[in-house]
Formats: sequence, C-alpha cells, structure tokens
Amino acid sequence: MSDEAIKERIKPVGSVHMAGAQAESADAGSGGARSGEAVYNSACVACHGSGVLGAPKLQVAADWQPRIDERSLDGLLKNAINGYNAMPPKGTCGDCSDDEIKAAIDYMIEGV
Repeated sequence: MSDEAIKERIKPVGSVHMAGAQAESADAGSGGARSGEAVYNSACVACHGSGVLGAPKLQVAADWQPRIDERSLDGLLKNAINGYNAMPPKGTCGDCSDDEIKAAIDYMIEGV
C-alpha cells in the first residue's frame, strides 16, 4: 500500500468542538471574541428579552439589582457559566467562551 493510500485511509472523518473553544462567527470577524451585544442578540435574547421563567430582562434595574446585590458580579458570572435554576450552563450559547459570557452579562446590566 502506498503512503498516499495509507494517509487517505487513516485521515480524520470528523472534528471535535471543545466547550469554551473560540468559535468563528460573522460577529467574530477574524476569529476574535464576540461582543456582549452580539452574544445577547444571538443567544440570550430568547429568555432575557421577555423574562422567560423569571430571567432578568435587558438593562432593567429592578430585575438585575437584587441579583447583583445578592450574588455580586462574580456570582452572576459563575451562575451563567454553570447554569442556574432553569438556565442551562452558558444559557443557549454552548460555544461561548467565559469572556463572551461575561461580556453578555456586562451588556445586559449596562446602565443598571
């Protein structure tokens, strides 16, 4: 069997995506991190836009301030990454990095 035939026979048939690995998207441009607004608009808005199951709504101080006072920003980030109540880990953005989740939180609490 030739080297080329062997390479063809054993070449990978798929790829693995690791959680937290940098994902490319239209918002990421050349592979950089997505903005908080981009993450919110693509993943978070589904629940945080209307307050599904008590999710705090975008930039509504009455929804966010008690959570910030109770858990701190670090606590909010930990809950967002690991999941909390009805929210699964990283919400609906399984390919988001921890930094992108933090950026989305910062966007959601902007002005609070």
